[in-house]
Amino acid sequence: MSTGDTTAVAAILLAAGESRRIGSPKPLLAWQGATLIEYQIAQLREAGVDDVIAVLGHRSEDVLPLVTAAGARGVVNENYREGRASSLRTGADAVEGAQTIVILSVDQPRPAAVTRRLLAAHASSITVPSHDGRRGHPVILNGTLLPELREVDEASKGLRAVLARHHSDVHEIPFDSASVLLDLNTPEDYRRETAHDDP
Repeated sequence: MSTGDTTAVAAILLAAGESRRIGSPKPLLAWQGATLIEYQIAQLREAGVDDVIAVLGHRSEDVLPLVTAAGARGVVNENYREGRASSLRTGADAVEGAQTIVILSVDQPRPAAVTRRLLAAHASSITVPSHDGRRGHPVILNGTLLPELREVDEASKGLRAVLARHHSDVHEIPFDSASVLLDLNTPEDYRRETAHDDP
């Protein structure tokens, strides 16, 4: 999907947090026969993403080899304790000439079909999935918004501020499945979602 020096689709995969609530590093959690970070990189690639940028922080030395082996670029946010916005800035700084940007957190596992459908439907500044009136992830943005992503901060609520500024250009794609809302925040969330994998 790349043409010349322009990357058609880049993804910023946020995986820098300390995972305090869940108790162990989320990127390293088992998920469908791999780790969460490996699963999500593979799914983004399968969906048609040309350049996957994984933003690392906590335990980056353990996660980076998995990222590299999976064919993605790993960048380390040394200031990850400042919050998610700092990781989004780090990822945005690493994006090179993308026409379209996918933003997803590693604790929001999404199959390739979800991202592929969103990319196919992307025809405005911002495209998001929704279910039952609630917006989910990933968020798809035009590359023209990259300068704004590089300036986000916690005080202005990061990505939410970008969506708010462009609210009239946000295109919601409804999904029948609540999977577009999935967030693995607690041990209970993780156990519930992986229960069917138990023998």
